[in-house]
Amino acid sequence: MTTRTERLVRARANGICEYCRLPEAYSELNFVIDHIIAKQHRGRSAATNLAFACPFCNRHKGPNVGGIDPLTRRHARLFNPRKDRWQDHFKWRAARLIGLTGIGRTTIVVLAMNHQNQLRIRRSLIRDGLFPHAVK
Repeated sequence: MTTRTERLVRARANGICEYCRLPEAYSELNFVIDHIIAKQHRGRSAATNLAFACPFCNRHKGPNVGGIDPLTRRHARLFNPRKDRWQDHFKWRAARLIGLTGIGRTTIVVLAMNHQNQLRIRRSLIRDGLFPHAVK
């Protein structure tokens, strides 16, 4: 991946994880450039296949492109920040993410977006007024 492509992906995300919306500025870890479709699945290192991700989402997503919707028990693809609108698939209930669709629910489960550590971080940021994405 070129430096130019990496800069474009970072700027496009405006400093937040494109999956869980955690701001990089309030993380102790550096965010990464994620291949939405992993290289092992023939995903390219082009801006159209890249997302800015926190290490937690990136690690849990791994090479996955789908999972099982916990509501319907059917296979669903994961959220794709280049093709999907975040607000169509997710909403906030305080620090907890709620999946509105099979894609949203599946992404929340596969990426462990409501893991107790993630909830603890979001609650702290909300309390300090540093997480504008969620509603108190």
